[in-house]
Amino acid sequence: MSTLYTFSARTLGGEPVSLDRYRGKVLLIVNTASECGFTPQYAGLEQLYERFAARGFEVLGFPCNQFGKQEPGDAAQISGFCEKNFGVTFPMFEKIDVKGPDAHPLYRYLTSERRGILGTKAIKWNFTKFLVDRDGEVVKRYAPKTTPGEIAGRIEALL
Repeated sequence: MSTLYTFSARTLGGEPVSLDRYRGKVLLIVNTASECGFTPQYAGLEQLYERFAARGFEVLGFPCNQFGKQEPGDAAQISGFCEKNFGVTFPMFEKIDVKGPDAHPLYRYLTSERRGILGTKAIKWNFTKFLVDRDGEVVKRYAPKTTPGEIAGRIEALL
């Protein structure tokens, strides 16, 4: 049986990372895009990361180009955009698919653990967020319109 910690992904720099690295931490896993109306949420995600990282919290960003082709850049462009425009210091991973037949195994797992509205597994848009507790349980799924600030209280309760 799979757990969150059995998956791995590559960083924007191409380095393979086992998600077991994040065992015992509270995680907010987000599919991101640089040209989306929700892109300003990068700032709020970075604020959460800075506020809670010392207490065992991580934001994991997964760029995706499946929604309106709003993440057209390569790894270097994505990294530069996030750093220059939003000062992103939380871990960002390689661009992946989050839905469909080529969905990354992590996202197949996340969507089976916490379904969306009306029980659907599908990711509807960029900046869908999954909150994971210290035991690796996916405790909540948030819609793209839910801002990072709206999640802060729930994160704090898990820490």
